Amino acid sequence: MKQLLQNIKTGKATIEDIPVPTPREGQALVRVAASLVSAGTERMVVEFAEKSLAGKARSRPDLVKQTLDKAKREGVLPTVQAVFNRLDQPMALGYSSAGVIVALGKNMPGFKVGQRVACAGGGYAVHAEYNLVPKNLLTPLPKNVGFESAAFTTLGAIALHGFRLAETQLGDNVAVIGLGLLGLLTIQFAAAAGCNVLGIDLDPARVTLAASLGLSAVTRSRAESSAMAFSANRGMDAVIICADTSSNDPVELAGVIARDRARVVATGAVGLNIPRKVYYEKEISFINSRSYGPGRYDSNYEENGNDYPIGYVRWTEGRNFQAVVDLLASRKLKVESLITHRFPIEDGVKAYDVITGKKKESFLGVLLTYPEGKTKQEPTIVFSPIENRKSKIVNLGVLGAGLYANATLLPVIKSNKDFELIGIASSGGLHAQHSGKKFGFQYATSSDDEILNDPNINAVAILTRHDSHAELVVKALKAGKHVFVEKPLVINGKQLTAVTKALSTANHQLLTVGFNRRFSPLAQNLKSQIENRAEPLHAHYRINAGYIPLNHWTQDESIGGGRIIGEACHFIDMLTFLVGAPPVSVTAHALPNDGKYRDDNVSMTFTFPDGSIGVVDYLANGDKSVPKERLEVFCDGVVAVLDDYVSLTVVKDGKKKTESMVQDKGWRAEMAAFAESIREGTEPPIPYEHLIGVTQSTFAAVESMRKNSQSIIIA
Repeated sequence: MKQLLQNIKTGKATIEDIPVPTPREGQALVRVAASLVSAGTERMVVEFAEKSLAGKARSRPDLVKQTLDKAKREGVLPTVQAVFNRLDQPMALGYSSAGVIVALGKNMPGFKVGQRVACAGGGYAVHAEYNLVPKNLLTPLPKNVGFESAAFTTLGAIALHGFRLAETQLGDNVAVIGLGLLGLLTIQFAAAAGCNVLGIDLDPARVTLAASLGLSAVTRSRAESSAMAFSANRGMDAVIICADTSSNDPVELAGVIARDRARVVATGAVGLNIPRKVYYEKEISFINSRSYGPGRYDSNYEENGNDYPIGYVRWTEGRNFQAVVDLLASRKLKVESLITHRFPIEDGVKAYDVITGKKKESFLGVLLTYPEGKTKQEPTIVFSPIENRKSKIVNLGVLGAGLYANATLLPVIKSNKDFELIGIASSGGLHAQHSGKKFGFQYATSSDDEILNDPNINAVAILTRHDSHAELVVKALKAGKHVFVEKPLVINGKQLTAVTKALSTANHQLLTVGFNRRFSPLAQNLKSQIENRAEPLHAHYRINAGYIPLNHWTQDESIGGGRIIGEACHFIDMLTFLVGAPPVSVTAHALPNDGKYRDDNVSMTFTFPDGSIGVVDYLANGDKSVPKERLEVFCDGVVAVLDDYVSLTVVKDGKKKTESMVQDKGWRAEMAAFAESIREGTEPPIPYEHLIGVTQSTFAAVESMRKNSQSIIIA
């Protein structure tokens, strides 16, 4: 399929061939008929992308600070690589489209194949021939609402949510400052709600367009006197700012024309230096409107499909979408006259020449259109002739092509001569296509099954979200593939049972988990220092993990498993590696969450079969500029300190020796060990009892923490 993409690093917008996405549970695959270009949001993204690296830095000082902190922790070279990798990721533009459902994932009640729908959401309702959209971001269309009109639904919801925040009533006097697309939708909503509405704009042509819709509007020069006359000199009950400008004039004007104790709502992006005198004297309420309505930025609503009860949240973003569609159907909202440009998707780049001013043309509603005939729903794109090179040890298929894969593992795999890169998959297809071209895979696909059933592939790397690991591991083992899966192996006991069962019936297939730290050069050196120890060891591993917001997917136990299961497994495995066996018991203590954390400030004490003790302090409440990891080991007259895989200091017999290097957490060595095990037919790189024992230890640590620090015996 064709899709419009923006490269943030180069600033270049392109039309690319992308695998058609494959719907997962709670998603629909929609063949798009029309999508609306946002002159605000998308222009801002394009203009940012077109800046030089220095220009990007100047416009985002917050990101510069994050980069400098990362450089302090991890070194300049890894930081530069990470920054350029992030900038190199393709960005899918667009958030408002309409089309026909052509396929459904599981759990999609109320929707059917062939149904006409409006689609919403950044990353979902993008400028592409096919959209993959979660159910709460889909709205059914009546027959009398065409696709071009329906493509305005999401922008309409932004305008409608801003209008609702003004809390107007029948007969209220409402001013709308800025008569661009957002403002022209807003004044129609205000009029439909029975308000007396006055539009204001700098451009006489916009004023004329508003008048053609039967609405009152004036130019900025007449705004103050007109607003007073319009409101019988009482001032406006509400002012909604829809302008897109860095100027502070709209906010100042709103204060002047508002009545005593009025409400001012900023829906557009404007200067926000609120003049205290007028806002104080009138006690004006000022509100910044946030997108489409309640549910926006809530992954539980948008991605997981969990709606809010109507008795508590009347107007969610989904119900706002439906209200916009209903107004389109009743002709109380008219958008046809707002369309100034139409471009077929093949010429989609030209739309950005218009909205960024490269083409000196006035514009308002800019639509992208798509072929009416059914195009093939091909989930796979072939980059080069598919062949199985017998000289390679590992003919690899990869599931998942996110930032971690691109920044860390795929460069490592690409540099290893034992790997032949066959196919790569991501559910949306976009990231698989980008990574496939970048790293030289033979094909990219949106279908996991395409990889798992490919006879040319003998090994699979699973780099997807944590909740999918277990299912994909089981499928891959049953398909006869060797498996590398990024940590964690699983996120609950039921999944661990399924994986253990699949392993027991596997026929010479290897399984390994991304516990890379045990393979790092400094970890190997540390292990050699205590290899012949005659007594138990004590190890203390402190992790300055950093704060992650509660709404991040890793914090969701059903998706990420939580931070102890999802990440702390790394550090338990490192202790297991040093001791030579997994823990047998654990006691875990957690700091109070206080509404800010989610069981991610935890001290865990593990005991091991030989009497060794390991303490893992996993902390999210520190300063991220401090290096992330520090491991101290005491044993047999030896003290060893491993600092963030950059330096290892060993003190023995009064002699101190320090080894330093560029940070190496062992990814390269682990993938080499994986390939060697396949080549030699030897034992897996990490013993299965370690993989299973470490995983069980994370479950036991969480159980101990929630049972008031009770000591838990690990099964």
